[in-house]
Amino acid sequence: MTEANPNREAERRAFLAAAGLGDARREPLPGDASTRRYERLFPADGPSLMLMDQAASAESPPADPSWSPERRRAEGWNAVARLSAGRIEAFAAVAAHLRAAGLSAPDMPALDAPAGLAVLEDFGEGVFARVIEDGQDETPLYLAAVEALARLHAAGAPSILTGPAGDWPLQTYDETALQGGADLFVEWLPRLRPELRFDDAVIAEWRGAWAPVVAEGAAGASVMAHRDYHAENLIWLPERDGVARVGMIDFQDAVRAHPSWDLHSLLQDARRDVSLELEAEALDHYFAVADVADREAFLRGYAGLAALNEARILGIFARLIARDGKPRYAAFMPRMWAHLNRNLTRPGLAGVARWIDRHVPAEVRQ
Repeated sequence: MTEANPNREAERRAFLAAAGLGDARREPLPGDASTRRYERLFPADGPSLMLMDQAASAESPPADPSWSPERRRAEGWNAVARLSAGRIEAFAAVAAHLRAAGLSAPDMPALDAPAGLAVLEDFGEGVFARVIEDGQDETPLYLAAVEALARLHAAGAPSILTGPAGDWPLQTYDETALQGGADLFVEWLPRLRPELRFDDAVIAEWRGAWAPVVAEGAAGASVMAHRDYHAENLIWLPERDGVARVGMIDFQDAVRAHPSWDLHSLLQDARRDVSLELEAEALDHYFAVADVADREAFLRGYAGLAALNEARILGIFARLIARDGKPRYAAFMPRMWAHLNRNLTRPGLAGVARWIDRHVPAEVRQ
């Protein structure tokens, strides 16, 4: 695919040369659903490194903390959802916070935030999903990931994060962001499944059904959430100790959120099956290592926000297939429907369940 900026390769080469890596062998990594790209760098001397390449102009702008919901909707999806638009300064600031808490985020030996380029420490090939596929027992990895989350939650959620590229605001996953995520379902599922029809009145019912979940999720936003915490974004570092064994990447969209958010991302994964037994064990482990005052209320929030996130992801997958021509994401949709269908039986979600039953045929929900 041709790059939008024909000068980008020259910018990468100049950046690497200035970092003393002009002669490093470069190996592109497979792309994902974002506008970022990565390369593994092999210098003549020393360990391998990673090149992160995210041109700031590739996406709509991130939200300014002062913007109203109306302004955010006018500015685009990154502002609505309080995404970082891939900004290198966001990655650098979150990484600094994680490392200060004793967690493993990549060091950044070189960066040029205005250019959207950074050299990162290479955590290697031990992605949780891959090492589990290769036969490693998944339970210790998931329990370690839960312990790392408990450490992150205990580290606080400052309004401003400071990193080597400057300050970055840690914004709240608020009502606008949460409802905006849920609304991806009603916006994009009909474009993938033309038999679905959601008029304005039906969409108003949808938003009303989610209102209690949205309100509870926003009111409970009290910890930093990685926001994309799952087995493809965690790297096993067995040579390290304790929570530092869990290498974290892809955290640039961190927000202040309900403490259950990263847990349901981890335990109700879109890309791999996590057994109900392991999910229950991991949640019990979280309650053993974290400070949770009301377990019943926490689990209500967990189920409600998990359901909302699953509706959001189903909308994203529909968009990736229908708009972006990426049919491989269809393979993940049955798993997300299974998670959503199960969560809709939980307390507090009867209104959403009724809406789904009325407006989404059973043959679509699988």
